[in-house]
Amino acid sequence: MAARSSFLIVANRLPVDRSLQPDGTASWRRSPGGLVTAIAPVMQRRHGAWLGWHGAPDEELGPFEQDGMNLIPVPLSEQEVQLYYEGFSNATLWPLYHDVVAPPVFERHMWDAYRKVNERFADAAAEAADEGAVVWVQDYQLQLVPAMLRKRRPDLRIGFFLHIPFPPVELFWRLPWRTELVEGLLGADLVGFQRPGGASNFIRLCRRLLGLSYKGNEVYTGDGRSVTAQAFPISVDFSELDNLVREPHIVQRAKEIRSDLGDPEHVLLGVDRLDYTKGIGQRLEAFGELLAEGRLNASEAVFIQIATPSRERVEEYRRLRDDIELQVGRINGEHSMLGHQPIQYFHQSYDREELAALYLAADVMVVTPLRDGMNLVAKEYVACHNDLRGALVLSEFAGAADELRQSYLVNPYDVEGLKRTMLAAMRATPHEVARRMRTMRRRVSTYDVDRWASEFLTALES
Repeated sequence: MAARSSFLIVANRLPVDRSLQPDGTASWRRSPGGLVTAIAPVMQRRHGAWLGWHGAPDEELGPFEQDGMNLIPVPLSEQEVQLYYEGFSNATLWPLYHDVVAPPVFERHMWDAYRKVNERFADAAAEAADEGAVVWVQDYQLQLVPAMLRKRRPDLRIGFFLHIPFPPVELFWRLPWRTELVEGLLGADLVGFQRPGGASNFIRLCRRLLGLSYKGNEVYTGDGRSVTAQAFPISVDFSELDNLVREPHIVQRAKEIRSDLGDPEHVLLGVDRLDYTKGIGQRLEAFGELLAEGRLNASEAVFIQIATPSRERVEEYRRLRDDIELQVGRINGEHSMLGHQPIQYFHQSYDREELAALYLAADVMVVTPLRDGMNLVAKEYVACHNDLRGALVLSEFAGAADELRQSYLVNPYDVEGLKRTMLAAMRATPHEVARRMRTMRRRVSTYDVDRWASEFLTALES
């Protein structure tokens, strides 16, 4: 791609996955996931470019076009995948930023790889961006890029958005490289967070760690620049999902799902990446105890848990998969009846249409992360229920809890409270369920993904 771009997305991954056809040829298709769903339409409208790794180590590809998007691959070696991505990004930053749900790993060679890869992304972005371009850097894997890019291209307008939580000062302080990371983020003109608390944590850190002054949400860097730290809660494409679940084949598929389950009185659903922050074990424990105590009959309820494969080369995730599968097996072993299992567990990915049908089929959506920046599954469920059916059980520790106050809010660490809340959601009257769903749909339809992107970019460009 010879031409430079006036609008550039910089993310760890390109928004496409490569798949092999039956004849052995390779093709690309758009990736699932919240980040791609949120940003790809914005980039297409602006005729921009997306810069990121294409998913295969030790392979270099030239720029290419797919699905109306200009894509610029950034290569990573197998060792860099292990140290930068699986290592510093996901064994250090991810657990630290999620309230140390798992212990972070602090190793210098992982940090060195992280810094090196961030330099490569900054070099590629500096080369691809047109004069005065808007560059939007995404997420925790690339927190050094804003400052590195500003050093190379001070003419650019640089935004950064963190899709995961930003921790309080006391947790961030543990990082041996805390100064470098904060200075990296301060290279942006605008640093976006999911929740106001994340922006406040960042501003306090700038003051305590670097001694910088601030006023409101503006941090003064001391070199004549100011950096805005502000919350922009990400959302979903409400119209797309709302239209999708009105399609006759989706409505029919939802009916088939319930029929295949034996038409139980209650269908509960969990949809998550298999990750230790998602609270899957806590919700299954609560469901199992309801069955064991006789407060819920195994014949009246089915819990569908979809656990999408994630980071399977990381030991912590392999151990989590084993634990969850043992837990599911134990509960089913104790409470199954001939032809009926109370938990239907699937360790696989589902396409958007099947997920929409599952959302539509579920009476209760159980979203119980121990910590989450936003959690778009909760908003997707709301967007799929134009019938005003469906109750949402939602963790207080998900960013979505700030907006979806009419959900059944719960502390996922409190298993007794989780049991009570799940029962309340199952036994709520249709009028109560409709009242709550109507209010949540109003919020999600008003503040959709287009508005999220528009508000961020307007703030960045103004």
